[in-house]
Amino acid sequence: MPENREDDHRRMDLNKQVIEEFRANGGRVGGPFEGGRLLLLTTTGARSGAPHTTPLGYLPDGAGRVLVIASAGGAPKHPAWFRNLVANPRVTVESGAFTYEADAVVLEGDERDRAFARAVESDPGWAEYEAKSGRTLPVVALVQTTEGPPPGPERPGDMLVAVHDAFRDELRRIRAEVAASGPGLGAQLRVNCLVLCQGLGNHHAGEDLMLFPGVERDRPELAPALARMREEHEGIKAIVDGLRALLAAGAPDRAALAADVDRLTADLEAHLDREEDVLVPVLNAAAR
Repeated sequence: MPENREDDHRRMDLNKQVIEEFRANGGRVGGPFEGGRLLLLTTTGARSGAPHTTPLGYLPDGAGRVLVIASAGGAPKHPAWFRNLVANPRVTVESGAFTYEADAVVLEGDERDRAFARAVESDPGWAEYEAKSGRTLPVVALVQTTEGPPPGPERPGDMLVAVHDAFRDELRRIRAEVAASGPGLGAQLRVNCLVLCQGLGNHHAGEDLMLFPGVERDRPELAPALARMREEHEGIKAIVDGLRALLAAGAPDRAALAADVDRLTADLEAHLDREEDVLVPVLNAAAR
């Protein structure tokens, strides 16, 4: 068997193992991908019309949008998943607990170059892949087709936990990224932090305006607990506002940034745990 075909079979076997582990463990995998940002991208075959699923690293890029790079490990040709989405831009993304439809947009010009520079700043391996490949690596934005949280667990209490777990995971990654950063703050880390801030703000606003009033109406005895949660939302917003102000600075103090992220982590994790203790049984019982 030619060497390139052997490589293809090894890659397919590895992808299959990663996909199975990803789906079995809510998006968490071990080995070389442990702790990294990973998603499953399902495209429609350009020729066959059949679905093809590929595990890919990604970069956050704003609400409802992530970036993937068609590196193919530095191979001279674009990967099959990229050719598929060029032919059929509607794709499916799995991010752990959530699965959603997205439109694939191939970035061009300065927008592509800025995004790729951010990726290289986070991981120089992207530049090494590009040099090895002899081609300009395409950068693709995967844009969620619907607003709000993507579909997840059926029971509303379980959905709340899934959303909370996504925030917990993101906080862990950002804390690690801040700890590993040098004197300056990387452009991608700045984007990651701002995406988290925006997501938290939207989530808490939705709870204050829609979730809490409904629970309060049906379970008036929970009013004191809900009032405490609203107060905690305000406290978390104050930390997030301080974090945003630091990120807006041209050269934010890394120690101050780390302190704010640590404080946000401690306060938010305690708040999420408290919310789940109170709300998950109520929400899941109401859904029966």
